[in-house]
Amino acid sequence: MAIPATQMRPGMIIKHNNELHAVFSVEHRTPGNLRAFIQAKLRNLRTGAMFEHRFRSPDPIDRVIVDEIDMEFLYNDGDDYYFMDTTSYEQTHLKRDTLGDAVEYLTANLQITVSFFDGVAVGIELPQVVELTVVETEPGLKSATASSVTKPAKMETGLVVQVPPFINEGEKIRIDTAEGAYMSRA
Repeated sequence: MAIPATQMRPGMIIKHNNELHAVFSVEHRTPGNLRAFIQAKLRNLRTGAMFEHRFRSPDPIDRVIVDEIDMEFLYNDGDDYYFMDTTSYEQTHLKRDTLGDAVEYLTANLQITVSFFDGVAVGIELPQVVELTVVETEPGLKSATASSVTKPAKMETGLVVQVPPFINEGEKIRIDTAEGAYMSRA
């Protein structure tokens, strides 16, 4: 199934150069007066090799159809992340290097889709938006309104996101998983 490069998300499985690859991270870039492009970090599922590739925005990407099972994230123990099948209650664990940047969005009880290819878990697909709690940021300003000024905020999972100045510690915010960007308060 071909999709445009702009719809590529971390955790997807794609076919690139006749090999299966897991998408580790995706970055949309628009340099000056040049054409926009997608910088993607890919991991070869057969060899485990990581590399970056630049796709043009309209490039067709072959998304591999894999068995997708709805699961719930339970917990992590070091580099092992445990998921539970919501229908059979079977548990599956994946390594951090299989999940890539997706681990920065995983919170307990988060409903996700785990992709299986030939009976082996090869990656996950995150929801479009996740809600995370801000654990560390500079104090908010009383009179601050939404503007182009931002400040870094550390989430409960360790992810750092640029947020508007009125966001304070302890608040829940909505984050776009495709770009890792602040969307709104939860």
